Amino acid sequence: MTQDEQKHLVAREAIKYVVDDAYIGVGSGSTANFFIDELAKIKHRIKGTVASSIKTAERLKGHGIPVLELTAIDVLPVYIDGADEVTEHGAMIKGGGGALTREKIVAAVAQKFVCIVDQSKLVGVLGNFPLPVEVIPMARSFAAHELVKLGGHPQLRPNFITDNGNIILDVE
Repeated sequence: MTQDEQKHLVAREAIKYVVDDAYIGVGSGSTANFFIDELAKIKHRIKGTVASSIKTAERLKGHGIPVLELTAIDVLPVYIDGADEVTEHGAMIKGGGGALTREKIVAAVAQKFVCIVDQSKLVGVLGNFPLPVEVIPMARSFAAHELVKLGGHPQLRPNFITDNGNIILDVE
């Protein structure tokens, strides 16, 4: 089975977690995009969505799925998103696409987080993928020095600004 076939399969399985007549949190990235395509087939069953990134919101709207701001809803039963790396114990690195802050906030608000990944994302130990850290631009140097003190090796992600107007330090 190809990687895309695996992503399609986990996206279809994730539909089982969609709560009817509710708002659904939707993550960002290639696996989440497969989920959005599946969600479009049952969009009549949900009230709408909360997107974790501008790109996700655009894709949802392109399918005619309503997108609301997080501040507009009271309850978010489930948030469905992918990850960059996941261990057998559920530890993970998320946010490689740069939407990490919004992803973490929507996940924290949701009553349940469903992580959908293909086989390539399963690892014995985290660290093959750099840990993304979102930083306000004025704190770049300070944050980098603090990350070095913790044993990290931060690198500025070139030519990238988050949806929040911040920068990303990728830490190895």
